[in-house]
Amino acid sequence: MSKWHITYLQEAESDISKLDGSIKNQVLKGIEKVSQNPLPVTEGGYGKPLGNKNGTNLSGFLKIKFLNIGIRVVYYLMRSEENMEIIVVSARADEAVYKEAEKRKQKYF
Repeated sequence: MSKWHITYLQEAESDISKLDGSIKNQVLKGIEKVSQNPLPVTEGGYGKPLGNKNGTNLSGFLKIKFLNIGIRVVYYLMRSEENMEIIVVSARADEAVYKEAEKRKQKYF
């Protein structure tokens, strides 16, 4: 499988720009790695499917977990274009990352 194209919502670019240098590098490397196979783990990829829980419906969206730094990346796959759209990059504090992803989903999808 070829590497998928990565695009970022403007807000996600802003999220990344706010990260500390070494954390930013880890996150960008992780996104790059996942882009080689961003499909859900159920289809043999790296993505962890999100669902409808805790008041946010992110069914169809996936996440990358960076356990060592407490960061989550939420993304959406546009399969027909092999495009991996980064929705939000944030610390997992109190599910805030998922609430923000829900807001952006409603705005753009």
